[in-house]
Amino acid sequence: MNLTQKVDQKNMLASKKLAYFKYILSLLLFGLNGIVASHITLSSYEIVFTRSLIGSLCLILIFLFTKQKLQGWKNRGHLLFIVISGVAMGTSWMFLFEAYVQIGVSLATLIYYSGPILVMILSPLLFREKFAKTTLIGFFVVIIGMLCVNGEALLLGNASWGMAFGVLSAVMYAFMVIYNKKAVSIPGLENPMWQLMISFITVALFLAFKQGFSMFKIDGNLIPILILGIVNTGLGCYFYFSSIGVMPVQTVAILGYLEPLSALLFSAGLLGETMSWVQIVGAVLILGGALFGELLRGE
Repeated sequence: MNLTQKVDQKNMLASKKLAYFKYILSLLLFGLNGIVASHITLSSYEIVFTRSLIGSLCLILIFLFTKQKLQGWKNRGHLLFIVISGVAMGTSWMFLFEAYVQIGVSLATLIYYSGPILVMILSPLLFREKFAKTTLIGFFVVIIGMLCVNGEALLLGNASWGMAFGVLSAVMYAFMVIYNKKAVSIPGLENPMWQLMISFITVALFLAFKQGFSMFKIDGNLIPILILGIVNTGLGCYFYFSSIGVMPVQTVAILGYLEPLSALLFSAGLLGETMSWVQIVGAVLILGGALFGELLRGE
């Protein structure tokens, strides 16, 4: 291996490490969504509307400030994938937040995170990724952990529209990840910028149909709305979508469970919500399964 190849390999490794760092950071930001949203007195649909609007504006400003050039129009097929992924993201958020209202955060989260399971099942067919034994073992450990964390809510839950919304949010999550992964020619900042813009348009059209263009009050909600829009959504989506394009789909699916785990830990630490010993065991299984499935992936 010559010097040039060694430098290229080193740069590739550094790029991969950066992608993992950004992805994990995005999951932690997303895990804080519920904490921030708890301080906002708007409806679930209005929260999704404001976060997608502010997040979109944030990424557009960054894109213009850094003087980047639009590349998406060069490949209309991949731009179509981004449009589908953006519609799926906006729809998924609306289904999820409505499920929060109807059946509670725990059960809605459990159902929503069956989305990565769908992604993993479809990845060999869509992306020709082979299943590693450690990946499967780690994934099943993660699933057991999720059942421990949210099992009580699942046992007490009844079939309802809230359950249906949760299932639909998971399906839309799978569509979001799969179609974004297909848009390989639209990387970096442009990817989440298009994604959030399409997501905002989707939610705006829904709100216009549901309640018209009536303005809702933001008195007392401005600071948490800005945090949710700029930090959790704008920066979070940039880190998320600029990293998943260079990561294996199954890795995205497994590590994605760090988001609900972080949400659980943040709720316990910042909101004073208590965790039972079964939930603590579940949290350990989620983290341990994700790390096992990823760190031993190549062995």
